[in-house]
Amino acid sequence: MTTVIKPRWREAYLGGSPEAERRVFERVARQIMLTQLKNRPGPGSPVVAGFQAKGTYAVDDALLRFSDDLPADLRAGFAQPGAVYRTSVRFSNAEGRLLDDREPDLRGAALRITVSEDEQHDLLMTNAPVSHARDARQFAEFAVATAGGGVGRYTGLVKLAFTLGPGETARIVRNVVAARRRITSVATETYWSRTPITWGGAQAVQYLLRPEPEAPEGGERDGPDFLTSEMEDRLARGDVRFELCVQRFRDAETTPIEDAAVDWRTAGAPPEPIAVLTIRAGSCDNPYVHGLRFNPWNTTEEFRPLGNLNRARKAAYDASAAHRDRERWLTEVPARNRVAGAAMRTIFGAVNRIRPWHRLPDALALLNLAALRDVLRRQNLIDTETREAPPRVRKVPAPISEELREFRTHEGRFNDLSEPAMGAVGSAFGRNVPADRRADLDNEPNPITVSRELLHREEFKPATSLNVLAAAWIQFQVHDWVVHARHPLGVDDVRVPLPADVPGWANTPDGPLEAEMRIGGNVGLFGNVASHWWDGSEVYGTNKEKADSLREGAKIRLTPSGYLPVDVRGAEVTGFSEAWWLGLSGMHTLFAREHNLLCDELKERNPDWDDERLYQTARLIVAALIAKIHTVEWTPAMLATNVLERAMNVNWNGVPAKDWLSRAGLWLTDANALRGIPHTTPDHHGTPFSLTEDFVTVYRMHPLIPDDYTFSSVGGEVLGDRSFADLQGDRADDELRAMGLSSVLHSFGRAHPGAITLHNYPRALLNLEREGEMIDLSVVDLVRTRRRGVPRYNDFRAALHMPRVKRWEEMSDDPETVRRLRAVYRSVDEVDTMVGLFSETPPEGFAFSDTAFRVFILMASRRLQSDRFLTVDYRAEVYTQFGLDWVSSSSFRSLIQRHCPELSSVPENAFKPW
Repeated sequence: MTTVIKPRWREAYLGGSPEAERRVFERVARQIMLTQLKNRPGPGSPVVAGFQAKGTYAVDDALLRFSDDLPADLRAGFAQPGAVYRTSVRFSNAEGRLLDDREPDLRGAALRITVSEDEQHDLLMTNAPVSHARDARQFAEFAVATAGGGVGRYTGLVKLAFTLGPGETARIVRNVVAARRRITSVATETYWSRTPITWGGAQAVQYLLRPEPEAPEGGERDGPDFLTSEMEDRLARGDVRFELCVQRFRDAETTPIEDAAVDWRTAGAPPEPIAVLTIRAGSCDNPYVHGLRFNPWNTTEEFRPLGNLNRARKAAYDASAAHRDRERWLTEVPARNRVAGAAMRTIFGAVNRIRPWHRLPDALALLNLAALRDVLRRQNLIDTETREAPPRVRKVPAPISEELREFRTHEGRFNDLSEPAMGAVGSAFGRNVPADRRADLDNEPNPITVSRELLHREEFKPATSLNVLAAAWIQFQVHDWVVHARHPLGVDDVRVPLPADVPGWANTPDGPLEAEMRIGGNVGLFGNVASHWWDGSEVYGTNKEKADSLREGAKIRLTPSGYLPVDVRGAEVTGFSEAWWLGLSGMHTLFAREHNLLCDELKERNPDWDDERLYQTARLIVAALIAKIHTVEWTPAMLATNVLERAMNVNWNGVPAKDWLSRAGLWLTDANALRGIPHTTPDHHGTPFSLTEDFVTVYRMHPLIPDDYTFSSVGGEVLGDRSFADLQGDRADDELRAMGLSSVLHSFGRAHPGAITLHNYPRALLNLEREGEMIDLSVVDLVRTRRRGVPRYNDFRAALHMPRVKRWEEMSDDPETVRRLRAVYRSVDEVDTMVGLFSETPPEGFAFSDTAFRVFILMASRRLQSDRFLTVDYRAEVYTQFGLDWVSSSSFRSLIQRHCPELSSVPENAFKPW
């Protein structure tokens, strides 16, 4: 039987819990990145390490040897009598600025002890025995206050006195001033960990590295880098040795775990030598070791760091290293923007209570939208992913390959290089408003009744400003963005009781009538089957295995006549084919052809490229082209106002040089928006990127789908009428090949989609066969939204900073709709969000509601701004200059005409009626 020894020490979390502390540490990490920006020599200069920015000497072949008589209670893990390990050693100045060695400063030492390929231990120390900061918050606040040097350091200290209090600020300053000094050699200093770690699990220790007693003092030298030359000369004469010692935890008062400002040097905790570090004679200064990213959490559980300052170091050091390596970014916001932005939020917050944004003059409306987006970014980005809290030890992270830096992965990993799993397949959907799961209202009112009374299409209501390509496009996009995993029918079904006047429902094709509608339940906690990134996965697939199955060399496999191949069931083979119909078939075929054409163009310009590089580069270009078309064409077609057309073009292209009024306004309020998002750096606005359940909700736009279609050739020949049932599933491929892509696009371009409103849900989707089950998609939409915790309409509006609806008459201008709403719902507060969105009278020119637009304005720019392939890596080195020019010169119109040259009458915006 194993005896577990309970440690005498304990940890206490800032904020009272690991999760609360994690949120504090995320703020600390951003503060450290801010200090890196402030510490640069000038704007545009490279970012250096947040601390220990200047290395003075580093070697990779030192040896750490544990004592033969290592005490039994200190024998743990790799710490065993006589054990010898190769060790990388780096000495540095402690400042986050590249200081002259002659200036007073703290000095640091870092060790990476290599036990095996899978086990390494990073030990970090400073030549001062005690930290100036008690905890992570003090450490970060002081770092920000004093970053950059000069006069700003003193004004920062004044501000710090208001943040931490004058007493603590004075103590910190005294501590730092006393510790900062000029030294003569890094080999004659003692370096302390200043924070504890576990040793074998049951013990807590601090460690220190002290020179051997006989180590000669350094001579007086001069020069900005004299510490490097001094160490070089010293090693030319012989070995340099240090003793590695530990100090044991005694009690919470004299050797505290959480308060790093208490000196452990007491009679009860004397240094105990346990190993000797030998830097061997002739070891040269090693650039590779200077480039290592040390972190105390690169270790094993037996040597886990302790205390909140240590726990903060994992996030803070990782952020600092990623910032330095151009793997994580912090957007610099000019002071004028912070001041003006706060003023704008206040002013337009008041204005909007009197007059909505869309009734203001264009220039004011644009500024209002910018202020509204700022409010939403601050208050309506909610992370739902389970995060690591408290921190866990790890192996030293492997370097990121050039392939991962240059190309998208199919699973969406490594888009954010500092957090590879962000937005990847399986990541949780975030939230824009807090979840409100009301199990008591799951079937109240009955969703079948809601659908029948308020959603069913009674007569087709067209959206006359759009064509059916706009409807096909958004379904094409949604399949790339958001897919919830579902169980097959019969596994964890959602059961909806039928209203009394409905005799029964067949839940399977040709199945018996049942007294309830059964819907396949969600798998897990709302994870996305697709990646959250705008990466064209509907064409290319969401994993490498799927993608490889669609390829033929660099190209996507097509038939000799340019159509998607079909599988043994007659279904078209593509990245994602759920809810397949002719509109999707046309879109997928068009972009598969575009990919293959790009492969030819790239090969002609780069004859030495292999298939993988051709494929990946073409894929990047196609995904960027899709994002551009959606941003500057589909969106302005759906939100047909001058304000939105200008706003979306600014998102992609920046402000035109001649639009001096907009330039002046954005210079004052949001200078980063002047250039267009592809010319900026990634910014998650304080919350890891994900698409959201609320985003899914506002993109429920099934009323766009007509039930009936008329087809004609480009030359005017009538090809016949079809119902939606004739165009879905396996029949879509037959129809596309029979009529031809040009005729299908021509016919869709001349036809109107349905208006996104009540009483206009397609009849074809009310009794739809999908993967072995019969569904009423309108009921499914209601049920999914309720059970995924999206609040009801009034709460949804309030969470998006809109006034609550108080009277039924505010829901709709149509008296009959108002009557039905009253009859179906007990109160306006129980109206389903989808019903409310459809009932609203949209702003003039809008195809959907102003409430839905709140989520749209937040997430439309976020999908671009968070994606490094659409920001910092949207550059010629990644896309090629040809690729950037291709995206810049292309539109949906030119795309169509490239592959269907006979379509000469396509309007400038191909989503508007031809």
